Amino acid sequence: MADANPHPHYNNESGASRVRIKVHCQNRVGILRDILELLVDYGINVARGEVGGEQGNAIYLHCPNLINLQFQALRPKLEAIAGVFGVKRVGLMPSERRHLELNALLGALDFPVLSIDMAGAIVAANRSAAQLLGVRVDEVPGMALSRYIEDFDLPELVRANKSRVNGLRVKVKGDVFLADIAPLQAEHDESEALAGAVLTLHRADRVGERIYNVRKHELRGFDSIFQSSKVMAAVVREARRMAPLDAPLLIEGETGTGKELLARACHLASPRGQSPFMALNCAGLPESMAETELFGYGPGAFEGARPEGKLGLLELTAGGTLFLDGVGEMSPRLQAKLLRFLQDGCFRRVGSDEEVYLDVRVICATQVDLSELCGKGEFRQDLYHRLNVLSLHIPPLRECLDGLAPLVEHFLDSASRQIGCALPKLATQAFERMAHYHWPGNVRQLENVLFQAVSLCDGGLVKAEHIRLPDYGAPQPLGEFSTEGDLDAILGRFEKVVLERLYAEYPSSRQLGKRLGVSHTTIANKLRQYGLGRD
Repeated sequence: MADANPHPHYNNESGASRVRIKVHCQNRVGILRDILELLVDYGINVARGEVGGEQGNAIYLHCPNLINLQFQALRPKLEAIAGVFGVKRVGLMPSERRHLELNALLGALDFPVLSIDMAGAIVAANRSAAQLLGVRVDEVPGMALSRYIEDFDLPELVRANKSRVNGLRVKVKGDVFLADIAPLQAEHDESEALAGAVLTLHRADRVGERIYNVRKHELRGFDSIFQSSKVMAAVVREARRMAPLDAPLLIEGETGTGKELLARACHLASPRGQSPFMALNCAGLPESMAETELFGYGPGAFEGARPEGKLGLLELTAGGTLFLDGVGEMSPRLQAKLLRFLQDGCFRRVGSDEEVYLDVRVICATQVDLSELCGKGEFRQDLYHRLNVLSLHIPPLRECLDGLAPLVEHFLDSASRQIGCALPKLATQAFERMAHYHWPGNVRQLENVLFQAVSLCDGGLVKAEHIRLPDYGAPQPLGEFSTEGDLDAILGRFEKVVLERLYAEYPSSRQLGKRLGVSHTTIANKLRQYGLGRD
């Protein structure tokens, strides 16, 4: 006898599967009711439903007992409902896809990630976190975070801050980690809307340069430049006045003095501060490479070039600031192209006849005295005068030792955060050792020396033996002098040795004149008199 139900059941058919369907439809009142009524007529149970699409224009239904033949029979009837545009089977519900993608992403991370509720219980964790805690991933939910992290009340911290916290030092099962905490909250900032937080842990002894460099760039512009020395504070005051101007700027200073840092600060304090800042170190680059990096090249400019050509740093910096370090080592050809750009605001890419016009401010830096290079014919005088419209001289660290203590304290703190240890104290003898050193590598050398010292010290105290300073470039004793001859002859021999020794540290008449408090013309004459400063 025929079944009284006009829609036959197919529960025993071998094609049964847990079907998920997507109904692309109009977002109208009552459309979900119409769809569900049809499914009820067919005896189809809906285990879960979700609304998706960009404007809620898709309904997803998970029907565990829906089989293939039923779906084929249902499909035209569903599509006949007013406002339904199409029906198809899908492999996953949107929430299932997000869950699987999130699990795959978290599983691929090699650092622990945990989700914590406002009661301090762990809701979920990735595989790396479970390994850290010593449990299986499925055992994590419900565990108290306080069992594993010492002296750390995460819910209270989230309530107090209600914002992201980065780099908080915590101990997990005895090991030091840096924790990033991201609160989970609704659209409103009320405390009752907080649902918990996501906790990301970075092992402090493996954080390395990545975390450290993020910390180094937390301070921006002139605030990132230490001005504890009176001399350095004066330089920054000059730089603040020059920063808003649009003319080229020349920064002179020894290696490691922070020329690029000062150039970035000037850029950020200028009207171009929101535009790109690009840097190129001209020292040691072959002429062809430096030219293509700076000016780019046209399509098919040379064998191996990209067919579409390449933009140079100048074009990538359009509207911003270009920083050229080691400008004294530019080849004559590059000097000519740079001069033309500074004069006319245009240039040609390598292998192209097209004129490119740009608005870019140029800041250059040099370790050598460009005026001396001009005198030797090694640098174009017209380019030097174009670059030297505004100029700054960064003094070496040995001339800024009145501000050494705050600088040392800052680098000790940075190094301890990078290594993941407590902030060590500094022995008086250690500081004295640094205060009497000549620092040929300047601030960069000081930073590296203190990082090494923190990594070497034990017991929370940096001692003198932890401050490892090379002797190269150290000033030597003047030695014995003959007293033969008259006073002028004796003083002349002494003067020659003084100039000879200091010229190694101040290799130009201008720098040496500043060091000795006399004019560079006087120094140039004496160097010539004693045959010094020439190869």
